[in-house]
Amino acid sequence: MYSISIKQPWASLVIAGIKDVENRTWATSYRGPLLIHASKKWDKDGAEFITERHPELKNLVQASRNLTGVLLGQVLMTNCVQKHRSEWFSGPYGFIFMHSREFYKPIPYKGQLGIFSVPDNILWV
Repeated sequence: MYSISIKQPWASLVIAGIKDVENRTWATSYRGPLLIHASKKWDKDGAEFITERHPELKNLVQASRNLTGVLLGQVLMTNCVQKHRSEWFSGPYGFIFMHSREFYKPIPYKGQLGIFSVPDNILWV
């Protein structure tokens, strides 16, 4: 299974099905199921950006502060684009996600750069 690390609180927004685009500086040809890993780094500016524009997400943003260094769930990555109508797209590349599914319990795991492989048996722990 493949995974991608995303800083919090962005990773929690992806798994909640709120953020449908993940912005990157690089393109990928990968399409398919993708685990979402919440990196150990917290994006303070991102948290402020989200809560200023979406005050209703304040509790989700605050809760995500304690969910780092874990696999949160799975999405289906359907495309990699350079333009998109989503409010979350800022480019230059956007990974398009749909069908987000949160794990019952986060799985501790060390992230990596890029799209990386996670052993299938990690999901059965």
